[in-house]
Amino acid sequence: MKTWRSASLVATAAAMLALTTACGQEKGDQSPNGQNVGNQAPAKSDGYGAGDGYGADTGDAKEGAGKAKAAGQLAVWDSKKLGKVVTDSEGRTLYRFDKDTAQPPKSNCDGACATTWPVASPEGAAPPPGVDKSLLGEVTRSDGSKQLTIDGWPMYRYAKDTKAGDAKGQGVGGTWYAAAPDGKKAAPAADEAEPPAETAPVDPAGLSTRKDPELGEIVVDKNGMTVYRFTKDSAWPMKSACTGACLEKWPVVPPVEKNDTKGILKKGFVVFDRPDGQRQQTIDCWPMYTFAGDKKPGDTNGQGVGGTWYAAGPDGKPVGAPK
Repeated sequence: MKTWRSASLVATAAAMLALTTACGQEKGDQSPNGQNVGNQAPAKSDGYGAGDGYGADTGDAKEGAGKAKAAGQLAVWDSKKLGKVVTDSEGRTLYRFDKDTAQPPKSNCDGACATTWPVASPEGAAPPPGVDKSLLGEVTRSDGSKQLTIDGWPMYRYAKDTKAGDAKGQGVGGTWYAAAPDGKKAAPAADEAEPPAETAPVDPAGLSTRKDPELGEIVVDKNGMTVYRFTKDSAWPMKSACTGACLEKWPVVPPVEKNDTKGILKKGFVVFDRPDGQRQQTIDCWPMYTFAGDKKPGDTNGQGVGGTWYAAGPDGKPVGAPK
């Protein structure tokens, strides 16, 4: 019995060693799933690509754009592309944030986020003609200020919208959308939307590759969006140098089953348990990300950002990065 137990313990230890060695976790202060990694200083703007549109750096935003302004008399803008969009008294598009909640109303956009997405103050707010006044409300933010809500959803402007009719915030980060007069996401009427395809497309793999005309074979996610590597990360030991505001610009690729891939290297295809609680897919033990600045499949706007972000190849290497 003692001999059998000793053999079992040896086999278990060998299996654990194989897992840790695969991603360079043999260091004494690293756990097999990388839970103690990535504790370096938060990402800075130099080389992290986190500033454009997310932090205090709002690019071409006007001075003072982060300050709350009275919503005043709301109106409705009928956009062929977006449908009916609610605007403030200045004709500025109002937005809602997917990470907020409406029941109960709560804003999760504070700090640098609220600089890029200034809150709409409920002061003087009146509903657009034909819209029930009971849909309008307000929520008290974490700093004690008041924010306009429509059907419970907190309302914001976008700092890069510089004039009436702008809707540059639509779809940013996959979480920000122009608001309809009833608080829902604005959408074109059914008869104005693009007709559905005659046959449904084949469901793509969770991670696969595509041939980019300039970069060659690169990894894409289930939605066809380009997947990126960060050269400041580490695979041995596994660490992510993208934290805090950086993750708003570079969202992590969530875990993908090995059998839900096509053309991707399976060695080191493990899930990284980040210190911030998120779980991130890796290729060859390198953490993988998408880019909030890519708006449609085929975009590679993140390529070369800060000299540190590059599209990932099927082997996890950064495509086009300097040797």
